Amino acid sequence: MSVEIRDPRFTSVVGEDVSFEEIGSGFLFTEGPLWHPTQAYLLFSDIPGDHLRRWSAADGVQTFRQPSNMSNGLAWDRQGRLLACEHATSQVTRTESDGRITVIASHYDGKALNSPNDIVVKSDGAIYFTDPTYGRMKYFGRERACELSFQGVYRAVDGKLALLADDFAQPNGLCFSLDEKRLFVNDTSRQHIRVFDVQADGTLANGRVWAQTTGEGPGAPDGMKIDSAGNLYCCGPGGIHVFAADATALGVIKTPQPTANFCWGDDDRRSLFITASTSVYRTRVKIPGC
Repeated sequence: MSVEIRDPRFTSVVGEDVSFEEIGSGFLFTEGPLWHPTQAYLLFSDIPGDHLRRWSAADGVQTFRQPSNMSNGLAWDRQGRLLACEHATSQVTRTESDGRITVIASHYDGKALNSPNDIVVKSDGAIYFTDPTYGRMKYFGRERACELSFQGVYRAVDGKLALLADDFAQPNGLCFSLDEKRLFVNDTSRQHIRVFDVQADGTLANGRVWAQTTGEGPGAPDGMKIDSAGNLYCCGPGGIHVFAADATALGVIKTPQPTANFCWGDDDRRSLFITASTSVYRTRVKIPGC
């Protein structure tokens, strides 16, 4: 079995079992999968390889950008421009329509960010991202001392950077609830998912632990997304953990390799593209992603 069912609702969300199609392999460490909804291709980062790649059903795996400043998390902004979290530069960048790269965030309070990791964009265009220290570690980034004394969660809008939370051990994956009234942020070191209320001004309040990823096998909270029915998917021990909107642990998609991130894609948004260590896989689920 490629799934662990903990609640009967899992079968209507994911299925009774899943199969995996390997769409690429031989990489160093894959991360940041991002589906292009109109041009039907997948972008993904190979962090140690300093390589941003593109996959499509027609062309297979090709180079999108190399070097990539050891990019990690990726997102589209509301104008369809690519946002990238860069480990090597400790920056969040935007690729303009003419190919120029603009720096969105690089410093807080005069000090360089740690290493932006994962990123989401709210419907009003505001950019939210996490800033753990992994990109300042050997292999996953450029080994160097941190300038900041904390690992934060930030909001970037109109050229201004605001610190939203600074009490994480290692903040990582993040996603909004469907109505954007709550923001979920996981903490890799503490093996749990926190949730915050999103205030009218975009700041966060009332942070509390929402769920924990428990189970057997390698893995920890990392990439995290929400599907179109409000179920939350989060990387964790053994694969991808699926939670109902009420925080009930529904089950685990047991991936072939330890998994760092995933996204939904294909025309019906029911294909789950998974970046798992040295490979990228595709599987199918019942409920589409957002």
